[in-house]
Amino acid sequence: MSARTLFLAWQDAQTRQWFPIGRLDADVDRPMYHFRYTGGAEQAQKEVGFPWLLDFPEARRDYRSPELFPLFKNRIMASSRPDFADYLRSLALPDHADPIEILSANGGHRVTDSYEVFPKLVKHPDGSFVCRFFLHGWRHVSEPARERLNTLQEGENLLVEPDRANPYDTLAVQLQTTDFQMIGWAPRYLAPDLAMAADGRYEAHVVRVNHRPIPLRQRFLIEMRGHLENHEPMSSRDYIPLIDLGFEDGVGSTRGLALSD
Repeated sequence: MSARTLFLAWQDAQTRQWFPIGRLDADVDRPMYHFRYTGGAEQAQKEVGFPWLLDFPEARRDYRSPELFPLFKNRIMASSRPDFADYLRSLALPDHADPIEILSANGGHRVTDSYEVFPKLVKHPDGSFVCRFFLHGWRHVSEPARERLNTLQEGENLLVEPDRANPYDTLAVQLQTTDFQMIGWAPRYLAPDLAMAADGRYEAHVVRVNHRPIPLRQRFLIEMRGHLENHEPMSSRDYIPLIDLGFEDGVGSTRGLALSD
C-alpha cells in the first residue's frame, strides 16, 4: 500500500512541550503529497505562539505537490552520498527504502530547528500496534543507567512502564532494562496514545545501537508493541486537519488550494 501518513511535531523552546502540528499524506506510487496543519498547531499557536511555517504560511490550506515538500525532503540524507547505505542500516531499513519509510524511521530531526516527524500509529483489527522510535531523554538518566546503556545490545528486551510520577508529563512512558535500570522515554508526542495500551501490556526491544558519526538523537532505536483495544490512536483534535475543523479566531480561512496555485 503506497498511501501513508506522517505527522510533524514541534517543540516549544521555552516550555519544552511537544505539539503535533501538521499531517503529511503521501502516495509515493502516483506520486502525490499533501500537507495540512492539524488542531495541534492551533493549540500550539494559542498556548505558546507557534509561528506558522514559512513553507506553509496559511493555516487552512491543503498544500499539494507531486514532489516531496522541501521541509521534509531536507530531513533525508541524499542518496548520492557515499555513506547513504550506512545511513539506511543505522535506521534498520533495506537498501530500497523510499523517502516516507526513511522519514518514518529517522524522526526527521535537524539541529537547525525544533521539528520531528513520526508515522501515524496504526491499530490492527485485533487491537495490536507496533511502532519504532529513537529513545528520548537517555542523556539525562542516572549515572548507573548511562553505564548500563553502554552495554545495551541489539535484540535486547526492555521493560515498559507508565511514568505517572513524572512532574512534566503524567502520561510519560519510560523504558527500563530487564535489570530495572531506567534508560529513557518514548517520545512525548507518542505518549498519550502509548499510555492507553490495554492493561499496560507492552513489549519492547532494542533494534539498533548506533555509534558515531550517527547523531546522538539516533543512538538507540526501539521497537514497541502493545494493544489498544478501546482506543483509536491519533484520533483527537490535535491530529485532525484544521480544514476539517470549525473556524476559530486567529486562524486563516483559505482551504483546498494546490501548492502550484
